[in-house]
Amino acid sequence: MNDHVRFGLLGCASIARRRTLPAMLEAPGVRVAAVASRSPDRASRLAGEFGGRPLGYEELLAAPDVDAVYVPVPVGVRAAWARAALDAGKHVLVEKPLAGNTDEARDLMERATACGLLLRENFMFLHHHQHAKAARWVSPDGAGALRSVQGTFCIPPLPDSDIRYRADLGGGALGDLGVYPIRAAQLFLGDGLRVAGAVLREDPRLGVDLSGQALLVSDGGVPATVRFGMEHSYSCRYELWGEWARLVLDRAFTPPDDHQPVLRVEDQGGVRRYGLAPDRQFVRAVGSFAGAVLAGEHAGSPDQVPRLASALRNVQLVDEIRHVAVRVPSDPG
Repeated sequence: MNDHVRFGLLGCASIARRRTLPAMLEAPGVRVAAVASRSPDRASRLAGEFGGRPLGYEELLAAPDVDAVYVPVPVGVRAAWARAALDAGKHVLVEKPLAGNTDEARDLMERATACGLLLRENFMFLHHHQHAKAARWVSPDGAGALRSVQGTFCIPPLPDSDIRYRADLGGGALGDLGVYPIRAAQLFLGDGLRVAGAVLREDPRLGVDLSGQALLVSDGGVPATVRFGMEHSYSCRYELWGEWARLVLDRAFTPPDDHQPVLRVEDQGGVRRYGLAPDRQFVRAVGSFAGAVLAGEHAGSPDQVPRLASALRNVQLVDEIRHVAVRVPSDPG
C-alpha cells in the first residue's frame, strides 16, 4: 500500500451502488480493487462500472491486493462478515449500525484492537459540515443551553421484498432508521444517554418493528425524543431546542451531494434562515477512513477509541430500547 487504500466491496447492497461506490471513485486515497457478491453477474456489472475484479466473498477476503473491506451486508449477518475480514487481516469499514447487538459489536472492537486494524462504522452523516454549524448555535450567544433534542427519520412503506422486512436478516425500522436520530442525540448530548421509555409498532406476521419512538435522557437531564418508521410520509430532521431559540435542520441524515442545507432558527423575534453550502458526506466519510488507514491508525489509536465507543453505545441504546419497549401490533384489527 502506497498512497491509496485498495478497497474490496463485500456485498452489493443498494447503498453501495447508489452512494458509496461512486464516492470511492472520487475520494482521495481510495481505489476499488474488488467487488464481491453472491451473484457473479451482479459483481461483474458493478466491477465493470466502478472498477476492480468481480469475486466471491471468500475470494475477496483472501485477495492480497485488498487492504480494506467495506461491509454493507444486512445487519443480521454483518458482524460475522466484518469479523471474517478482520481475521483475514483487512481493515473494515462497516455500515451502520456496527452490529446487530452489543455482544457482536464488542467482539468486533476487541478483535480489531487485537489485530491492530482499523474498524469504523460508516455513519456518513457525521462527516457533513451542517452539523458543526448547528452545534455552534447551541451556545450562550446562540440558542442558549440545550433543553431538548428531537430527531426523526421516517420513510414510506417499502416493497414487500425489501430485506428490511426480514427478521432473519435483522430487519426493522429501529435498526435501520432509528439509529440515525439516536446517533444525532449522542452527537449533541454525549454518550451518557439512557433510555427512559419506548414504544415499538410490530408486524406480528413479519416479526419486525415497522416504527417506534423512544425517550432518552442525558447525564445532565436533557431529554431526547427519537422517532423512526417505515410506514410514514418522509421526514429526516432534528430540532435543537435551547433557552432562547429552536434550531431545525431538515434532510439531516441523507442529503444528496447537491443539497443546500438551511438552518432554521426560531425565537420570539421570528424565523431566520441560514443557507449553507452543499457537502459530500459520502466522499468525506470514505476519504476520512482511507486517510486514517494511510496514517497507520487502528482501533486502539487515540483518535479511533472514542469513535468506536460511540458506535458501541449506539448499539447498546438500540438493545436497551428493544428491552424496555412497549410493543403494540401495527394492525390491531
